[in-house]
Amino acid sequence: MKANLLFDLDGTLSDPYEGFAISIREAFATLQRPTPTDLQLRAMIGPPIEQGMAELLGTRDARLINEAIALYRQRYSRLGLFENTLYPGIGEALTELRSRGARLYLATSKPLVFASRILDHFALTPLFSGQYGSGLDGSLSNKSDLLAHLLTIEGLAADDCRMVGDRRHDVTAAVNNGMTSLAVLWGYGSREELAAAGATAFCEHPADLVEALSRN
Repeated sequence: MKANLLFDLDGTLSDPYEGFAISIREAFATLQRPTPTDLQLRAMIGPPIEQGMAELLGTRDARLINEAIALYRQRYSRLGLFENTLYPGIGEALTELRSRGARLYLATSKPLVFASRILDHFALTPLFSGQYGSGLDGSLSNKSDLLAHLLTIEGLAADDCRMVGDRRHDVTAAVNNGMTSLAVLWGYGSREELAAAGATAFCEHPADLVEALSRN
């Protein structure tokens, strides 16, 4: 098992769909834009919010994108981030990994101010040696940049780390930083998406996470 395990949040530790979808749809109603479909919204979970919002709005207009994000965050920061479900078995798996000597780090494109509150909400904070996320201004929302920043700040060697995530951005970021990854299949990325990004190890169920990380 790698000494340092870097975990994505949305789609890996918890399912944020309910609060995310309601908050996005409320923002689009305020903007008098067509209501996004479930398929469109599910595709947004994982990548940076700026990228997803631009695609959903069909525009590169930074003013409109930022207005939509601000409206989304008005509700999400109060209610949406708690309309969230921890995947069954995740808490037990993280506890077991810690007991085996692994150090756990959160590595998410979600703004850290929200991600930290979510870990607190699920009583997971004590299990993590460090938490890393983006800024509200979009800084470090690129997953490759985020992992590079984490490695530098923590003084970690890429060979001693593994990225655990559910979208191609997680796998690509790991590859770009010279570390291995474990692609999880209970989140929002398909096996095909993850394999195309370079994933070579997969885990189908949260209950199998400890064994998968010990084996690969």
